[in-house]
Amino acid sequence: MGNNTRSVLGFIGKLINDLLSFLVFSVLDVIDILLCYVYKIVDFFMEDEWKPCYCSSPKEAFMNSGSIVVSEKGEAEKIVCVTSTKLELEEISDTLYSRPSLVAEVSKTTVKRRNVGPLVSGQSPFVVEMLQEKIGGKKSHPVPRWSDCNCDTCNSWSSSCKDTLFVCTDGRKDNVSENVLFIHGFISSSAFWTETLFPNFSRSIKSKYRLFAIDLLGFGKSPKPHGSLYTMKEHLDMIERSVLEPNKIESFHIVAHSLGCILALALAVKYPKAVKSLTLLAPPYFPAPKGEEATQYMMRKVAPRQVWPLIAFGASMACWYEHVSRTICLLICKHHRTWEFLTKLITRNRIRTYLIEGFCCHTHNAAWHTLHNVICGTAAKIEGYLDMVQNHLNCSVNVFHGRDDELIPVECSDNVKTKVPRANVRVVEKKDHITIVVGRQKAFARELEQIWKTARTS
Repeated sequence: MGNNTRSVLGFIGKLINDLLSFLVFSVLDVIDILLCYVYKIVDFFMEDEWKPCYCSSPKEAFMNSGSIVVSEKGEAEKIVCVTSTKLELEEISDTLYSRPSLVAEVSKTTVKRRNVGPLVSGQSPFVVEMLQEKIGGKKSHPVPRWSDCNCDTCNSWSSSCKDTLFVCTDGRKDNVSENVLFIHGFISSSAFWTETLFPNFSRSIKSKYRLFAIDLLGFGKSPKPHGSLYTMKEHLDMIERSVLEPNKIESFHIVAHSLGCILALALAVKYPKAVKSLTLLAPPYFPAPKGEEATQYMMRKVAPRQVWPLIAFGASMACWYEHVSRTICLLICKHHRTWEFLTKLITRNRIRTYLIEGFCCHTHNAAWHTLHNVICGTAAKIEGYLDMVQNHLNCSVNVFHGRDDELIPVECSDNVKTKVPRANVRVVEKKDHITIVVGRQKAFARELEQIWKTARTS
């Protein structure tokens, strides 16, 4: 009888959630379209220039980017970014343009706006089209933009002559043979590690290991270039330029959380002989069913257009709505100092605000493009990365996941285990996407130390 009651209540709850989600996201579909025009007008008055967006045609969106759009039949679209010294081939995700909305089902106009198809079409197998006549004469946007935060913390990079990530280093300084790279998750920062794990590592570990925690490109205190597309290549290049190359690192361990797991896998595949251990926390791996587009499937899984749970609602607004998410960044990120002050005032300064700082210190451009070009855009590659780890890397693989994670479900770690049978998967009870580290940092620090010592002796 009790099971039947729970089943009925569960069905009713799901029905209510689906109905509310339909209504809420239908309204958000309309609001995002309206905000598109609002921002075009405000951008014009604030910056003397129309700001192209992904509601526009692909050609219009890249008119001011100094880019060449490349499309090859049967292959994903790519962007060639033109700089003063080189051409860089970058991959972009189709989810930036193709995000079918509920309104699109009944509005042909919206279908044209959201589902624009290939970036460049043509009769020849390989089409290259220059979208701007005079690349060198394009106008750069101010740094920061009017809708971004202009505080010293968020813009410390703009006054530096170094084009590298912000890196927090701890542990041994010289004659180092053991290095550890920590990569944070989406809309976070290096403080996720430095405020939790770093103070809890033993003296023995700090006397032998050199620890690197980075702020990813576009987040925390790292550079937030407006012209960047925040692709996988750009993120990896910056990690190499900021950590691996200047420190002449020949071997290293990796610890990564959420989004960082994707970058960690790509880095491990690029340096198969250098990686000594791979520790992944809540890896977002959703194998796409046969016949489904991997990028679109990933987008629907991480951002399911549901109002409950709240973390899924937030992810859905960030992923599906370019202008709604920009408004959220305008309200939260631009005014993060106010929110931090209010938090300290309400709690009487009894809690640390590093999670709030990490959540708020980014630009909309960085979050939007990283979400689509890394999390969604690399969905089809993750399986290949895992195959490489299983077949060509000898490093130990350890996966941790919170049982109560409502953003990245435990099944993702089970999927990793399926592809990499030697992976040691541990599901931590009563922990979620954040508390898999925060709140159990002492225990996790000991677990990491054991992983590194085992990898060192194996």
